[in-house]
Amino acid sequence: MQEQAFRFGRARHLVGIAGLPERCPESGGVGAAGVGVIVLNAGLVHRIGPFRLHVEMTRRLNACGYPTLRFDLSTLGDSSACEESQTRVQQVCSDVGDAMDLLARESGCSRVVLIGLCSGAQNAHTVACTEARVAGAIFLDGYAYRTPGYHLRHYLPRLLDIGRWRRALAHRRHPSAEAPKPAEPVFSVEPLPQDVVRADLASMLDRGLKLFLVYSGGISNYFNHARQFRECFGRVVAHPGCSTSFLDAADHTYILNVDRNRLIESIERWLSRNFPVVAKDAPS
Repeated sequence: MQEQAFRFGRARHLVGIAGLPERCPESGGVGAAGVGVIVLNAGLVHRIGPFRLHVEMTRRLNACGYPTLRFDLSTLGDSSACEESQTRVQQVCSDVGDAMDLLARESGCSRVVLIGLCSGAQNAHTVACTEARVAGAIFLDGYAYRTPGYHLRHYLPRLLDIGRWRRALAHRRHPSAEAPKPAEPVFSVEPLPQDVVRADLASMLDRGLKLFLVYSGGISNYFNHARQFRECFGRVVAHPGCSTSFLDAADHTYILNVDRNRLIESIERWLSRNFPVVAKDAPS
């Protein structure tokens, strides 16, 4: 596997690391149908990802034979601003387009799979809606919505917890002077309307994209069970091109090695099933 740093883009303002597998020389021989993988920033974290998640992920995928690119969008990490007058959505689409051009030039791949965590999933969703070169997308803790099932699963165990009621009554009788606990961090992406996201996903699948929705236990403030995929998106998740996974034991940033390995292994399996790597000398 060979990794190389690049400065690229319309104004040479973007910085990224391309990983090219040994079986994938510049002259060709990439994965099936020429598919590469591009990993987008998670929030304001630069291209290494939270706790180096993107580094480990891309190197593991390189070992499987996939060319990869992890890069910083405009104004994030080591990438600077482009002097063009664009909305943020236009900028993201242009940046990812530049990234696809680079990966195509260096590896020969004609299509890509996008991977994004949290706001990276939001950006991947935006690009996948319109970009013809996107063959698939992996949305990590992407769009989700509290449903009646979510509220039932969240509140019913609390209502039936006798110990919780006893503690509440004891607290009323003997108020504690302890300072309130700090609020837990909230991880979410700014939501589009649920019907819009559902229609977007259906459109992607109709165009032939393969989708993988992976949610963690770190977003339990708005997603708390595997059944919620169907509650949020209906028949979309039953489409043969759509896969889902709820890693309820994992936190939002996959800080533990066991959770990170489980995530990356699930991504490897999904890619190998939907975009299997064909060796350069394999018969056509």
